[in-house]
Amino acid sequence: MHEIRMQHPGKNALGTDLIGWLDEELRRAGEQPILLTGTGDAFSAGLNLKEVQAADSSGMETMLRSLDALYARLYLHPAPTVALVNGHAIAGGCILMLCCDWRIASDEPKSRIGINEVAIGAIMPPVTLNIVKRRLPAHTLDKIVFGAGLHAPEAALALGLVDEVSADAPAAASKRLHTLASYPRASYVATKQALRAGVTTVTAEDLRRFREIEVPLWASTEMKDRVAAVLNRK
Repeated sequence: MHEIRMQHPGKNALGTDLIGWLDEELRRAGEQPILLTGTGDAFSAGLNLKEVQAADSSGMETMLRSLDALYARLYLHPAPTVALVNGHAIAGGCILMLCCDWRIASDEPKSRIGINEVAIGAIMPPVTLNIVKRRLPAHTLDKIVFGAGLHAPEAALALGLVDEVSADAPAAASKRLHTLASYPRASYVATKQALRAGVTTVTAEDLRRFREIEVPLWASTEMKDRVAAVLNRK
């Protein structure tokens, strides 16, 4: 088992440093099962908003492409993956959790889990959106994405954002990963590949929309103003 424990600034905010570090950790994991978790009261609080605020269009496109690539690598990892959601998993942090095969959240009632991009005027890049569409139940997908809510663990479980809520999440996550890793690996990986085939592939239309609509929205003055407002509240 390869444990990846995020201990980065801004409640494990997904910026250049953490994205690069996670990418390297996934490379180091090779074909080992992975337990992914955070520290303190946060799994990951989402994108590094200071980097979003500072980025021009080119920088924003680079950041979003890096995020797409990271999510794809974790989603397609050739071994079982379990997210131990030790605390807040918000926006990009929630999507990072969704990329794992199984998601177990601590029962800490103050933790918040959800995808709130729409509420701040953001839009998920192509691979990210495809993964979210595949990993969330069809009957709650619109409620989660358009509702843009942040949910306590039990509510997140009811919506299908997590698979389990546990009073001893570390033990439950370890047990689940051990169980998944005990299955014949070739069968597990082949089934995973078949179930997820094509999800991380994007079309020419996806790329056009990303470059012409999505990146400009991320890099817009309006977005930077909204991000500044969020940062000023912290």
